[in-house]
Amino acid sequence: MKVLVVEDEPGLVSVIVRGLTEAGMEVSVAADGNTGLEMAKAHQFDIIILDIMLPGMNGIQVCKEIRKENETVAILMLTALSSTENVVTGLNAGADDYLAKPFKFPELEARIRTLVRRTKVGGVQKTVVSVGGLEVDTTSKTVKRNEKSISLTATEYHLLEYFIKNQNMVLSRIQILENVWDIDFNMGTNVVDVYVNYLRKKLDNGYDTKLIHTVFGMGYMFKPENANEAAN
Repeated sequence: MKVLVVEDEPGLVSVIVRGLTEAGMEVSVAADGNTGLEMAKAHQFDIIILDIMLPGMNGIQVCKEIRKENETVAILMLTALSSTENVVTGLNAGADDYLAKPFKFPELEARIRTLVRRTKVGGVQKTVVSVGGLEVDTTSKTVKRNEKSISLTATEYHLLEYFIKNQNMVLSRIQILENVWDIDFNMGTNVVDVYVNYLRKKLDNGYDTKLIHTVFGMGYMFKPENANEAAN
């Protein structure tokens, strides 16, 4: 597994590099945002660990620039600013997950393996799944609706797969957290709502038939028609 660490704290970098190397990972390091962006564009990584507060270009800007060219690489934000607003800002920039400082190394390793695993392994067994004009190729990880290509991040794609596997079922936010993020997550954030909103905008905007419905007080439902119990 190839990991890029973009972090300017030497002590923390040393701990991360030593731990990940011992875990069998190949680790590259950038000490500022500009260098990190250049390395991310020039080389293929399985995951990028990106601090928010960086010299030069900050982590949010770096993340946005990476996502312009690479929608699939896993990005994990490291941040000492763990308020909901700052976390959502990072997710809005295209990050797949975040980890607040200080953190324990086993949690960092677990999140890395989880993020990389879900970018490489699809949850839907069929090669092509078609629903409500939506076509999902689980081999190439491509998505189309009415023959129009839809670009999704790794987390958005994993969320879509979970919805498809459980279509016509009401899914609570806790169920989605446990199955899409696959690890304990800070329930103080609204990450599920943020990502459902991202996915809904990409899949449903401009179409009369909605695929993702909000079931008030309960969660969300993926159903290729207007559900009586749901409101868009």
